[in-house]
Parts: sequence; C-alpha cells; structure tokens
Amino acid sequence: MARCSWRFLTAHLPPFDKLFFNNDCLYVCYAGPFCHRVLLTLEEKNIPYKLTLVDLSNKPEWFLKINPEGKVPVMKYEGKWIPESDVITEILEEKFPGPSFKTPPEKASVGSELLPSFVKFLRSKDRSDGTEEALLAELKSLNDHLKDNGPYVAGDKITAADFSLAPKLLHVKVALAHFKNWSIPSDMTYVINYAEILHGRESFAKTRAADEYIIAGWLRHM
Repeated sequence: MARCSWRFLTAHLPPFDKLFFNNDCLYVCYAGPFCHRVLLTLEEKNIPYKLTLVDLSNKPEWFLKINPEGKVPVMKYEGKWIPESDVITEILEEKFPGPSFKTPPEKASVGSELLPSFVKFLRSKDRSDGTEEALLAELKSLNDHLKDNGPYVAGDKITAADFSLAPKLLHVKVALAHFKNWSIPSDMTYVINYAEILHGRESFAKTRAADEYIIAGWLRHM
C-alpha cells in the first residue's frame, strides 16, 4: 500500500463585512470523517477555501506549535484555536446563516452511535463478541428512521446531520469492505439509497478522499 499522504485545508476568508472570518483559518485532515464533515459544510455554504498538503504521520513543527495536541479539524477563530467538528460547524452555521443547515433538535442525534459501533466492529478480532450485531442494530435504526422521515434525516431538506453521516457511511463502506469483506446488508434499502444520494452530491464528489487514503488511515488504528 502506498504511503498515506494527508491533505489539510486552509480556509482564507474574505472581509468581515461580508460575514466571513477576518484573517482566520481552518486546518482539516482530508480523509477523516469529522474533517470531511467540515469540508462538506464549507462547500454547501459556498465558503471559499484553499487546500494544502501535510503528512499527519509526521506532523510539521509549525502545526504542532499552533496546535500542540495535533487534533484535526482545528480552526483559528477570534485569535483562538478551536478543535472539534461540532464546534466548528456550529460557528460556520452562525456566521454563514444562509443557506441554513440546522438540524431540528429532535433529530440531531439520529445516527450518532454509528461511528462508535463501526469502529468496534472494525477492530474486533472475535466474530462472536456482538460488535457486528451492534453495528447492524445502528444501521437498522437509521434505516427505520429514513423510512419514516426520509429521504434525509430531517425530511426533504438536507441538514448538518446528513453532512455528519455522509462521511461515516463512506468509511463504513470502504473500510469494512477492505478489512472484513463486509457490506451493508441489501435489505437496508433506505440506508443504501440515502448513502447514494449523499455521495452523489457535487459537494461530496469534490471533497471525497480516495479509498486508499481511507484504508491507510484506519490501518494506523487497527
């Protein structure tokens, strides 16, 4: 497998009088699901940005100097470096209210346990430890929700919850196919259709990491 090269993003934002962040910037890992979520938000809100390359397996000194913990995504906002995609996307939603992608509070937690259950199954070495069943239960819950509420989490309108789930479903598909020869069951039709809709959006196509980088990223954590 080729050595994984990770992309960082730097968002250079126009003057504050246009509701952009003045002289602030954002760094994200291109292949990670949390960072991908931020990229999707930027694309869907039409916020201009510029991509640069950084190897996360050998984090440069300039990055660790501004961000000692080395976490991504991280954004410089009002003079402070702020990690966590939840916080960053909330700031983007506040500063760039149109178009709005707020998820109704009662639906904001839909699919929130998908990634943890996926990671446990991915790392599992025991076929009988219940991790596969736990992931299937999360997928079934999402499938049932989409059946009753779809095509998106909140209905007809795409929201922040979908930007969060889209990268996670990609990682489920790519990583489990590679490491476990596993795929989402064909009877999960609403989840499968949902993923196809999300992954077919222009914003997703523009920000999607190649499968080899996703696989290499998870290989480091196996």
